[in-house]
Amino acid sequence: MGEEEKQGVWAAMSSGSLAQGPRVRELEEAFAAFIGAGHAVATSSGTTALHLALLGYGIGPGDEVITVPFTFIASANSILYTGARPAFVDIDERDFCMDTAQVEAAITSRTKAIMPVSLYGQPADMDAITEIAERHGLAVVEDAAQAHGAAIGERMSGTWGAGTFSFYPTKNMTTGEGGMITTHDGELAERVRLLREHGMKVRYHHEVVGYNFRMTDIAAAIGLAQLPKLPAFNERRRAIAARYDRELRGVLTPFVRRGVTHVYHQYTIRVRDRDVFAETLKERGVGSAIYYPVPVHRQKPFIALGYGDEAYPVTDRLTAQVLSIPVHPALSEGEVSAVIGAVNETAVELGPLEVTTAG
Repeated sequence: MGEEEKQGVWAAMSSGSLAQGPRVRELEEAFAAFIGAGHAVATSSGTTALHLALLGYGIGPGDEVITVPFTFIASANSILYTGARPAFVDIDERDFCMDTAQVEAAITSRTKAIMPVSLYGQPADMDAITEIAERHGLAVVEDAAQAHGAAIGERMSGTWGAGTFSFYPTKNMTTGEGGMITTHDGELAERVRLLREHGMKVRYHHEVVGYNFRMTDIAAAIGLAQLPKLPAFNERRRAIAARYDRELRGVLTPFVRRGVTHVYHQYTIRVRDRDVFAETLKERGVGSAIYYPVPVHRQKPFIALGYGDEAYPVTDRLTAQVLSIPVHPALSEGEVSAVIGAVNETAVELGPLEVTTAG
């Protein structure tokens, strides 16, 4: 956060327009232009963006949405909110994203959409997923909560079907709390705008049962200051990641598919004795985090719904190995060097990760 964000918030507060107003519209237009989407609809969070996108496609009770268990729980929760059920498929061991080879086998007569997760800042294989979806008449909702500015070739995340983004404080850009839906489909954009604000087209005239999922002008003011900084933030993350790629030893560094722009919301390595590895890094003054320690299908709410016994071997294996190390753009070169030194020393002590399968 800098002076631009502070000044933007003060201007919004001074204007008297605090709820969804002109700054929200300005952020929607700016974000759509940045992503290269025809429309953008701001929401109160990344989770409400997912929820609205599914509702916009008519997803409801009795339907199924294909997604992955290796993600934050909001991805699958948003499906439950509509009354539908998640149908999980495993991830690709190389890039942590949906294994496209498993998608078609998961399609049933109840399947209505595919929700890939562009995890850690690398887009899922959206071309392959979209091709499958089009062949089967399914909607695509990309959970791009961690992929602001990520791209496949020249095409950015959020431009296939519906894209959904989170602006939570830890993301590559923030509004404090907030989200965004992006799409080329004008009719979808209109439906989610209607649902976002109590189903109103005309004030106090309600067309459908809707929700209060609006973004405030205060949040949008922060986003308007953050968005111009996002390319530089992402480039700094990529520069840090490039040093890690070159200098880390004894750990498995992230795989990036050819032609993909990874924006490194997280720089996630795979290590031996992960929990001991993390504790040893902490002793050496380096923080780390596990995204995510328990796969979604084994979380208590999903066990209560009858999930939990399914076999997703790649998810299970990676859940026990992944560790995210600092990649924030504010890191100095000295701090990056300290991280590299701590990781390499720990890898020597604990031994290298032994990879027994492709990856």
